[in-house]
Amino acid sequence: MDWLWHNGNFLGIEWHAWKIVGWAGNLVFSSRFILQWYVTEKQKQVTVPTAFWWLSLVGSLLLLSYAVFWEKSSVFIFAYAFTWIPYIRNLMIHRRHDEAKKTCGTCGHRSHPAAKYCSDCGTIVPASEAR
Repeated sequence: MDWLWHNGNFLGIEWHAWKIVGWAGNLVFSSRFILQWYVTEKQKQVTVPTAFWWLSLVGSLLLLSYAVFWEKSSVFIFAYAFTWIPYIRNLMIHRRHDEAKKTCGTCGHRSHPAAKYCSDCGTIVPASEAR
């Protein structure tokens, strides 16, 4: 068991607050692939859920914080300096799309903005009103 905890290091890694931030960033950022794979398998079609973009944003900001405040490596900093921009943009697009969905008057199901019929009960859904 010396390999597990040796000279005050766990798994040979010297742990401190910024190291935990960096590893948390890696864990959060990596978990988005598992989420996307799970949702795609469940729906039997390629799907990128909103949570994917939240995990991307949080993970990349944690890694950027680690790079800026601990590593101070220009390569590492530049790798995460701008990744948050498309993640926020995709979250905005997801939100706009969700707000544009039509609600079925019969069953209450929320359908795609371009839908003519409710995908749950088949009732005609009203046309979207101009904004």
